[in-house]
Amino acid sequence: TRFHWLPTLSEPFDRNQELETCIRPLWTPSGSACETEHNKSMDMGNQHPSISRLQEIQKEVKSVEQQVVGFSGLSDDKNYKKLERILTKQLFEIDSVDTEGKGDIQQARKRAAQETERLLKELEQNANHPHRIEIQNIFEEAQSLVREKIVPFYNGGNCVTDEFEEGIQDIILRLTHVKTGGKISLRKARYHTLTKICAVQEIIEDCMKKQPSLPLSEDAHPSVAKINFVMCEVNKARGVLIALLMGVNNNETCRHLSCVLSGLIADLDALDVCGRTEIRNYRREVVEDINKLLKYLDLEEEADTTKAFDLRQNHSILKIEKVLKRMREIKNELLQAQNPSELYLSSKTELQGLIGQLDEVSLEKNPCIREARRRAVIEVQTLITYIDLKEALEKRKLFACEEHPSHKAVWNVLGNLSEIQGEVLSFDGNRTDKNYIRLEELLTKQLLALDAVDPQGEEKCKAARKQAVKLAQNILSYLDLKSDEWEY
Repeated sequence: TRFHWLPTLSEPFDRNQELETCIRPLWTPSGSACETEHNKSMDMGNQHPSISRLQEIQKEVKSVEQQVVGFSGLSDDKNYKKLERILTKQLFEIDSVDTEGKGDIQQARKRAAQETERLLKELEQNANHPHRIEIQNIFEEAQSLVREKIVPFYNGGNCVTDEFEEGIQDIILRLTHVKTGGKISLRKARYHTLTKICAVQEIIEDCMKKQPSLPLSEDAHPSVAKINFVMCEVNKARGVLIALLMGVNNNETCRHLSCVLSGLIADLDALDVCGRTEIRNYRREVVEDINKLLKYLDLEEEADTTKAFDLRQNHSILKIEKVLKRMREIKNELLQAQNPSELYLSSKTELQGLIGQLDEVSLEKNPCIREARRRAVIEVQTLITYIDLKEALEKRKLFACEEHPSHKAVWNVLGNLSEIQGEVLSFDGNRTDKNYIRLEELLTKQLLALDAVDPQGEEKCKAARKQAVKLAQNILSYLDLKSDEWEY
């Protein structure tokens, strides 16, 4: 019984068969994970060479996908040509794969080609997107402004004019209004362009507002002459930096300028100021100026490393979003309440608190955060205005009295505006929606109705009509703001 596996004398003895039967349970149980892995490895080993080659190509294409999705340049950029070359090469490789007339290989080759062509198309769309072209056109305006107003200044021309300051501010404002639609490439392009222009604005403002409190007379100490010389070189470097940031200087590189500035710091560090406090302070101020300029040279690389262009994770934006979320909750409570007048006082108090929270949001010198906060403030203020108007209309019903016909006509319009404003607060669409067009027409009719009101010399009526016109225009502006699809 103990040796039941041995053959009986009546059975033919097959040593190989018995050995296989004996050890099979130890290493290949039927249907086990081990058997599955073994079969899989066998299948991979038997995979057709053409399929294996297509998989290798797809892996290479996949490796550049994120670069294509995040490409924020133009079609004449070096990186664009590099990515285009890589993808085109892979397309040729895919075409060269021999399918041997087999359907499964043909399908695999077709899928690989479609994926590569999709990335090529996305690369082209990123570089030629209408909003990317808009960003570039605005940047070229900034380049012209710098070339005309700033380059001559650092070459010994007249001072920076108010015209430049106003022009650069207008350019920054227009850039913040460029729509990205949440597209990574557009966010990056807008952020990088804004970063450069804001850096130029900051450099110039800092230069105009805060000049070193010295120079000292060169008779004070031999080292003063060297510090004065370095300060002049720093001023020249400031002009070169602005030209580099704006792409109007092709004879200099960021790396060379960085070496020059670092060399100036080394020269200052080597000076012996003999314990003279005033000379040490002078040197320190010049060193601080140089360090500020060095910081601007790393702006673009730092932005890519930290993904600063993606404001969805920005602390200030998250605070703004939190305020907006609460504002929408209050709005929904008001619009859905059976007796909203009971909520007016508490809602207004909380909304005023939300305005205070928005005032405390750090702008981080970022125009897009400033624009996001501005829009949030408008959202909250519009809801406060809606509550104020509702309260005024209800009080008027309680204290009905004889009034001038023109004044009554203005109040009738205000009643209509209150109803329309409630709809505008609930509106969530774009400017092609039928509801947008309807609301716009209704508001235009109310403006026409106000134009038709004759105050007949009544000052009170004139003031009321003026306020009603302003309210109607504000509601129109708010409707536009809600429908313009702007994203930070």
